[in-house]
Amino acid sequence: MNFPFYIAKRYLRSKSSQNAVNIINFITFLVIVIGSAALFIVLSAFSGLKTFSLQFTNTFDPDVKAVPASGKFISLSQNNEDHLAAISGVAHYAKEIEERVYLTFRDKNDIAYIKGVDENYRAVTGIDSTLYFGNWGVSEFNTVMGIGIYNLLGVPLNNYQTPLKILTLRPGEGSLTADVMNSKTFYNQLSLVVSGVYAIEDNLDKKYLFAQLPIVQAFLEKDSTQISGINFKLKDGVGLETIKEDINSALGSEWLVLSRQELNSTLYRMLNTENLATYLIFTLVLIIALFNVVGAIIMMILDKQQNSKTLFALGSTIKELRRVYFIQGVLVTSFGGLLGVLIASLLIVSQLTFEWLKITPSLAYPVEYTTINVLIVLATIVVLGIISSKIASSRITKSLIAS
Repeated sequence: MNFPFYIAKRYLRSKSSQNAVNIINFITFLVIVIGSAALFIVLSAFSGLKTFSLQFTNTFDPDVKAVPASGKFISLSQNNEDHLAAISGVAHYAKEIEERVYLTFRDKNDIAYIKGVDENYRAVTGIDSTLYFGNWGVSEFNTVMGIGIYNLLGVPLNNYQTPLKILTLRPGEGSLTADVMNSKTFYNQLSLVVSGVYAIEDNLDKKYLFAQLPIVQAFLEKDSTQISGINFKLKDGVGLETIKEDINSALGSEWLVLSRQELNSTLYRMLNTENLATYLIFTLVLIIALFNVVGAIIMMILDKQQNSKTLFALGSTIKELRRVYFIQGVLVTSFGGLLGVLIASLLIVSQLTFEWLKITPSLAYPVEYTTINVLIVLATIVVLGIISSKIASSRITKSLIAS
């Protein structure tokens, strides 16, 4: 058996003759356990919040989306569609057209975006799962709106006698004179009947209403080839970058092909930055806490000074004696970190099972148990333990042994 490892294990199990040293060792171990548990709980909580935040975009946004490289609208030729249909990794794709519009119902008004979508849109995204009440309608003049718009305007469902009115400026050139604005020829009007209401999250609930693609194209005075985007659902197991290249080749340089993460780059960057900042803050706390390890090992060195003299007299080298206390420090931090992760794991699993901590009466605080978080915490504890143990064990010198 490795000599330094054997001695370090004996020191780890045995108690010191001085009660103060035992108390310091216990406090050091407790600090490591609490610090590692706290780091793991915080990382698990942020993982849960990240998943909770991204579930809205995962529901609303497609796997991949193609948008015009410039401008709002672009024509999709039949040749382009034939090339898209030939891409093996694409399960479905859906065309859409989007524009900002003015909504009015009785004496209430709002600004929102109308999104014209084709029959494949609900197969490409998870929008069906967001339907709060009502349905997608059977008439071409039906619309589904967000619950935020619905609450603001108070539009009843299936109100064919007084439908929702939608206005948009007509495309054209030149300035708007007072005569033109009073003539009602500068805008287009569309009447739609609300058949359903969706609910995702506050910003999206106040932003969109959905209608059939041909109706919206006609409303915006666009032909059947003009759209503002194509949504793609990919088959399982296909490479994202490979599919993006295939879609780019099929559509040409006039299009930009973006993944879901690229569509929400600001949100992803914010979540990742918050996660990193939290990790660094708690790691700093751990660094401060692990100064206790340095102090505890130095106390152990002084307490075992006579033993070290005996081992040195029996032929142990200074390097081997340093290794004894180095291994002891690494074992203390490793066991403490492992125990802290186990305790934190029980808390995380209990939250996932019993949902004892809630944000609202119906919403439990989101947490997520992931292997990567376990590895991050253990790696952080071990690395910091190695550094602190190396610093403390370097206090053993020939002069200390000889004194």
